[in-house]
Amino acid sequence: MDTIESFAEKVITNVEKVIVGQRDAIELLLTALLCEGHVLIEDVPGTGKTMLARALAISLGVTFKRLQCTPDLMPNDVTGVSIYNQPAGRFDFISGPAFANVLLADEINRATPRTQAALLECMGERQITVDGVTRPLNRPFIVLATQNPVEYEGTFPLPEAELDRFLLKLKLGYLDPEAESRMLVNLRQQHPIETLTPVVDAADTPDFSRQIWDVHVDDTVRDYIVRLVNATRTQPDLLLGASPRGSLGLYKASQAWAILHGRDYVLPDDVKRLAPLTLAHRCLVHPESALRGRTAGKLIADLLSQVPLDLGKVG
Repeated sequence: MDTIESFAEKVITNVEKVIVGQRDAIELLLTALLCEGHVLIEDVPGTGKTMLARALAISLGVTFKRLQCTPDLMPNDVTGVSIYNQPAGRFDFISGPAFANVLLADEINRATPRTQAALLECMGERQITVDGVTRPLNRPFIVLATQNPVEYEGTFPLPEAELDRFLLKLKLGYLDPEAESRMLVNLRQQHPIETLTPVVDAADTPDFSRQIWDVHVDDTVRDYIVRLVNATRTQPDLLLGASPRGSLGLYKASQAWAILHGRDYVLPDDVKRLAPLTLAHRCLVHPESALRGRTAGKLIADLLSQVPLDLGKVG
């Protein structure tokens, strides 16, 4: 069996055959995968969100489903439906795309709140209940949802309960000129996604997820996480601070990030790197503060500079 570092490097190298200049984003996806979390990618069209999800699934050798969210999408289109089998005299369950290992919910904010809610159980509990029957989902299971930050007509903002179930929220951003030039060279003939093959055994991921908990987190770092999250709840510009699920998400993500970078212990810098990605989308800014240009991301950045690391607890 691969070590986590070897596993991650194989996946990253393979995905980079398709997605260039986005190593940091790929590492963050693997962080979420190892934590058994989900990722919300908010970026403009054409930045490679769908291709990134496909490349990850192929590299892992797991099933991939793409769910194009639209206002007429129904919950059963996500979870599945029971259909009466007349010759057999019974109802047969036809599974929906949520039973894949990697589910891409494209433009998730175009689905109605009712359909968005169909993802809550599978994201939070890794199971789906239809017609009173609960069915477990396969492992690994990760939801990669996308939304366009510049087009809001005909969209339904994700409620706080749904946002809280995403471990990370990230942006891919535009490529730098050198990376964009490499992309054009790679796409001169056959698209590299067509020749991509699995490079790891995804069956190892549940065991890797258990190993994440063995990464050492010093009492000082754990206290820093708790004080940072609590600071979001007393920040006057925030109507809603990060939840306890946010504390756990930041804790686990820091452990996964550390082990992906060859360490069996978490550094304060790991927490600072991941705090904006794990906490900002869980916070709700006061309308008055939003009008003054304050955003959750800026407020988290301010807190990172204000909340000190209590070095008195070291040792």
